[in-house]
Amino acid sequence: MGTWTNELGSNMTISSVNSVGIFSGVYTTAVSATNNTIVPSPLTGHVQKSDSPTLGFTVSWAFSASTTSWAGQCYQDPEGRKILATMWLLREEAEDSWKGTRVGQDVFFHV
Repeated sequence: MGTWTNELGSNMTISSVNSVGIFSGVYTTAVSATNNTIVPSPLTGHVQKSDSPTLGFTVSWAFSASTTSWAGQCYQDPEGRKILATMWLLREEAEDSWKGTRVGQDVFFHV
């Protein structure tokens, strides 16, 4: 739980995790904004409960007809910071599947 910030300044706040690892929260992107207004978007996901858990979460963007899903693993770096290393897949509304799909990676740091 808590707030995580990635290398681009986007924030993910996980507000609840239930007993089987399903979580929810909000994601505020620093990459894209509507009229310079930051619009939080809902997120849902699942985390495996372990020392270095794997997890996945999805954001349905509040300001566009697109969805992004992340998959990754949480661990501690040598300095003891909690890090979440992820890969993401973004799908936006488009007639051509390849033009409407992007792939990338993010590293989140626990705040």
